Amino acid sequence: MSSVYEPDGATMFTYLRGRLDGPGFEQSRAALVFARKAHAGQTRKNGAPYIVHPLSMACDAIACKGATDEIVATILLHDVCEDCNIPLSALPVNDVVRQGVKLMTIRPFDGEEKPETKRRYFHELLDSKEAIICKAFDRYANLNDADGALTEEAIVKNIVETHTLLMPMLKEAKYEYPELSDMLHTIRTALKRTLNMMAKYHHVELR
Repeated sequence: MSSVYEPDGATMFTYLRGRLDGPGFEQSRAALVFARKAHAGQTRKNGAPYIVHPLSMACDAIACKGATDEIVATILLHDVCEDCNIPLSALPVNDVVRQGVKLMTIRPFDGEEKPETKRRYFHELLDSKEAIICKAFDRYANLNDADGALTEEAIVKNIVETHTLLMPMLKEAKYEYPELSDMLHTIRTALKRTLNMMAKYHHVELR
C-alpha cells in the first residue's frame, strides 16, 4: 500500500455534494456540477485530474470557520474561464461569484509592464472577499503541488511572489473583512509555514 496521499476527486465531489445540500448553498451546488463538467479530461502539471484542485480547495475552505456560499462557489469556478475558455456570463452563479472569478484572472492592460500587472492584480483582489480568500487557498495548493510539477525557477518565483505580494494583501484583508478573520488567520498561518519551509529548502531569503 502506498504511503503517499493522493486526493480522490470522486470522494471529494461526493463529500461536497452532501455538505452543500441545504439552504444557503445554491451557488456552490451549481458551481460544483459546472466545474466538474468544465474540467473533464483536463490534468494538472503533476498529472492529477484538474478537478481535484478546486475540489480540494473547497474542502479546505469548508473546514475553516466562515466559508460562505459565494466563497465556495468562487473557489470551485476560479479556473473555469481562464483554462476552459468559458465566458464569465456563462457561469451559472450570481454576480458576486462572477466578480470573484473575474478578479482571479490576470488581465494585463495595454502598455503595462508585467511587474506592474502583478502588483495591480494582487491589489484588486481586495475588491472581493471571495477573490482574496480564493487566491489564498489557490496559492497554498499550488505551493504544495510545486515540487515535481514546476521548474526550480518557477518555484522560487512563486515563493517570492507569495511573500511580497499576496501575504501583505491577506494582512490588509483582515481589516477590510473582519467577519473573515478566523478563516484568514487559518490560511495565513498555513501559508507562512509552507513559505518558510519552501524558502529554506530552495534557498530563498524572505525579506
